[in-house]
Amino acid sequence: MDQEKIERRLDELEERFQRIENLLLQVSQKIDHSPVNLDTARDGIKQWVTDYVSLRLQQLVPETCEHDSEPELTGGPYLPGSSIRCTEEVIHRLGRIPIPFVRQMVTQKVAQQAHAEGVGLVDVNFFERAATF
Repeated sequence: MDQEKIERRLDELEERFQRIENLLLQVSQKIDHSPVNLDTARDGIKQWVTDYVSLRLQQLVPETCEHDSEPELTGGPYLPGSSIRCTEEVIHRLGRIPIPFVRQMVTQKVAQQAHAEGVGLVDVNFFERAATF
């Protein structure tokens, strides 16, 4: 390349860097001047993650596959999707898990552990021990 082409390309590159710098400055100013509600942002992110994971799980495990019908249970509460009895506090703690597939994984792990140990009623102490991965 001759010196003139090199100079022209360097000038073009400088112009591009200047435009990028100006854009970054504008974005930075907008971020600095916009009020941010952290609770709303956190809730929005949680909802997006939940929706995304649910969508991906539906793609991986379609609802068209056959499932055994759940046994009819009385005298509950029971761990969801199982015949293992539990306390209301355990149901409450499960409900506090924000992501549905994580809640389901924890429920399955606790139910498997209870079944393996022959536990008839899952209480908070057993739940905390069994839910630890």
